Amino acid sequence: MTADSTGKYRFPDGFLWGAATAAYQIEGSSMADGAGASIWDRFSHTPGKMVNGDTGDVACDHYNRWQEDIDLMARLNLQAYRFSVSWSRVIPEGRGAINPKGLDFYDKLVDGLLEEGIEPLCTLYHWDLPAALDDRGGWLNPDIADWFADYGQVLFEKFKGRVKTWGTINEPWVIVDGGYLHGALAPGHNSAFEAMIAGHNVLRAHGAAVRRFRKVGEGQIGIVLNIEPKYPASDRPEDEAARRRADAQMNRWFLDPLMGRGYPAELREVYGEAYQDFPQEDFDLIATPTDWMGLNWYTRAVPENAPDAWPTRSRPVKQTQHAHTETGWEVYPPALTDTLVWMHEQTNSLPLMITENGSAWYDPPHAIDGRIHDPMRVDYLKNHLKAAHDAIGKGVDLRGYMAWSLLDNLEWSLGFSKRFGIVHVNYVTQERTPKDSGLLYAEIIKSHGALLDTL
Repeated sequence: MTADSTGKYRFPDGFLWGAATAAYQIEGSSMADGAGASIWDRFSHTPGKMVNGDTGDVACDHYNRWQEDIDLMARLNLQAYRFSVSWSRVIPEGRGAINPKGLDFYDKLVDGLLEEGIEPLCTLYHWDLPAALDDRGGWLNPDIADWFADYGQVLFEKFKGRVKTWGTINEPWVIVDGGYLHGALAPGHNSAFEAMIAGHNVLRAHGAAVRRFRKVGEGQIGIVLNIEPKYPASDRPEDEAARRRADAQMNRWFLDPLMGRGYPAELREVYGEAYQDFPQEDFDLIATPTDWMGLNWYTRAVPENAPDAWPTRSRPVKQTQHAHTETGWEVYPPALTDTLVWMHEQTNSLPLMITENGSAWYDPPHAIDGRIHDPMRVDYLKNHLKAAHDAIGKGVDLRGYMAWSLLDNLEWSLGFSKRFGIVHVNYVTQERTPKDSGLLYAEIIKSHGALLDTL
């Protein structure tokens, strides 16, 4: 279908359409060709940590099928591909000697993308810390800021002139909340005291990497935050206070110091005796200016006051009037518009990119007559793209949209039980089949969004 240039939902010239993945979720062969183990190799092989005992040992076998996957991207008209690098594949011990074969994998991937006219967007870290560094304290060790900058420099220099858009760290809050506060994700710790330290060191590592990039890199660099907007459950003062605590612990904990505002006051209330004060020089490092910021967005929360809910003393109230995905997340596209406008205001109009947005619904284990019909994902996709466009109309400088995820994959501790892909993966045969949502996305891209006028 041909769209004219004046369509209501036509996106601005230069808007970048793509899809995203993460190394451990799709690559498989995580310790092949001299790579070292990551915390997710350890965590996934620990009994009781993963749904159905799933691991990323094979995942989507992207390590061996990367060319096939690039061909898929081209078929879907993708203009960009956001991927992450496995730190331990490139530097097995996390510091020191480089693994040439590991680096060569990403070298071939980047070249393959460029040959197809697909822009590579590289994320340095998407949760898979080298196990050897975890043995040295991981994110609890203040030296990790320098380790991370050294690792980043290897990639900045290797891909200089070929990768033009970089992200340092994906979703600091999840790293800390899942890995150090609640223990649901690797490395599986459960301590408010550790969470404060780990969160601070994640931010310091980001700042150190940005400063190193300014010395040796080329292009643009930013960070990727997951923001979940919080709406109060009622107009009661206690519910508004609960909303502010939840917002501080999930959103402003990381956004505020990046913008030079330090930690939100409510964070001290949330963590109590576990809260720590840190030197101003740390906050100066964290607030090193970036060129852009990424938003990973899936849902909103409507918290109410709940004194027994640790640590924020707030609990989300389920919004039964709206659909919920297989992960239990409410589908409410207007909140994406609100979030983009809020981020635009909070970041002094920094260029933004939606670096992840997607939904998990039931899909069969294999294609039926060569097709995967996913009407709920189709609906989610089109309505969230419209919500993103609405934010542009409100003045947000939104530069691109990366669908999550290119492929069905290992959904971390949920294993292969949840499918987010716009491309279906048969985990027995590794056959890839674009879903209806992926085929629609290809047509939306071709029309530069104008097709949304008809949907």
